[in-house]
Amino acid sequence: MNWYEKLNQYFPVEEMKSKEHMETLLKERGDIYHKDEGEHHVLMYAELDDFIFIDYLFVAKTARGQGLGHKLIAKLKELGKPILLEVEPVDEDVLDTGKRLKFYQREGFHHAKAIGYRRKSLATNEVNSMEILYWSPDDASEEKIYEAMKKTYLLIHTYKDKEFYGKKYQDVQDVLSINDRDNSKDIFEDLN
Repeated sequence: MNWYEKLNQYFPVEEMKSKEHMETLLKERGDIYHKDEGEHHVLMYAELDDFIFIDYLFVAKTARGQGLGHKLIAKLKELGKPILLEVEPVDEDVLDTGKRLKFYQREGFHHAKAIGYRRKSLATNEVNSMEILYWSPDDASEEKIYEAMKKTYLLIHTYKDKEFYGKKYQDVQDVLSINDRDNSKDIFEDLN
């Protein structure tokens, strides 16, 4: 099974980029977009000057619990930049959503409660809400994480979108928002 099939089998269709999109990012944006692939993992990420965005992290079921995910995250942490990612909210019917969140909690990630993320999937035409998680060596503000997410959306998610999907994704201001959500519940609270 190739790297794309592994990702496609694990991640929901509404979260997946096309193989052509990802291969083009690797080829044309190879200065920032990277693939770390092994027998039991696939890590797709973007490294910019001031942050890292994890696009996809897959560890095979047969290798889970052996520290592989931790090693991959530790390798990114060594770069000394904030790391951010999108994660779907916990779904009681999908066991991996809770496990994924617990993994990132153990790795020291925080929930960006002030950032809203709602994107219409070009594959399903449904609006999907995602949560933003981040790790930072210097306690980056949620405003800084928000600006990094906007940059990620423009440089990675919507890169040549019309060419790959036949239509454009929504404008960044229609997908990402930031507000005073101090009263919002931290998604890690329900895990404990």
